[in-house]
Amino acid sequence: MTNPSLWAPWRMEYIRSIPPEEYPGGSFLLDYWNNPDADGENLVLHRSARSFIVMNKYPYTNGHLLVAPGEAVADLPLLSAEQRGDLMEMTTVAERLLAAALNPQGVNIGINIGRCAGAGLPGHLHVHVVPRWAGDVNFMSVVGGVRVIPEALEKVRDELLAVLPKVLEARG
Repeated sequence: MTNPSLWAPWRMEYIRSIPPEEYPGGSFLLDYWNNPDADGENLVLHRSARSFIVMNKYPYTNGHLLVAPGEAVADLPLLSAEQRGDLMEMTTVAERLLAAALNPQGVNIGINIGRCAGAGLPGHLHVHVVPRWAGDVNFMSVVGGVRVIPEALEKVRDELLAVLPKVLEARG
């Protein structure tokens, strides 16, 4: 079954007239970046010179990770080529980390740019790395309006940290 399209070409003029949001300079990700001594408490798993991997405290599913640059910027073109490269390398580490620790059947990787695109933190670009299993989409979200997260964040963190050295060694 396909949904029919509703064409409203006059709407684009209105959308383009809305001024872009002013993004505040701070974010919880920037706080995490600037406070490496609190990595355990903040669920930061790994840092490079330019970015880091942190567990999402409000996960879509078990093991949901965020990869963020250390600098709070709102869009990919605002990062240097080196920052973008490092962000992608760290995203690759995050995917391998999930594969080694949690053995997901699939992975969603995505970036939401701008609040209307789903960015809950529009001033600090970050990549979502979400492990997926065939049974993680079920009736609970539809009927109950809740997500079932089957394991505590701290337990997942311990599982991820246990395999992190092997993942970093293998990335070559």
